[in-house]
Amino acid sequence: MRLNANFLAHDTGNGWVLVPTGGTAFSGVVRGNKTFGEILKALSSEVDEAEIACRIRERFDAPEDVVELDVARALAELRRVGALDE
Repeated sequence: MRLNANFLAHDTGNGWVLVPTGGTAFSGVVRGNKTFGEILKALSSEVDEAEIACRIRERFDAPEDVVELDVARALAELRRVGALDE
């Protein structure tokens, strides 16, 4: 999977935002923290959920189960807004 080209990710300095550029049914903004930003960065190339979780564990000191849940929730939200190409 990877981030749909109709969405742009931006680091605001205090977190991340994901906005559609057009051509999508979604017309809002998705906001997230640094973990969300790392997930978005990982989605700049073709990855699977396990690889994303591995990257997050390498970047942040968090228990594996917490990381897996955070990644699953973020991906579910990205799917909901149509921001993933799978």
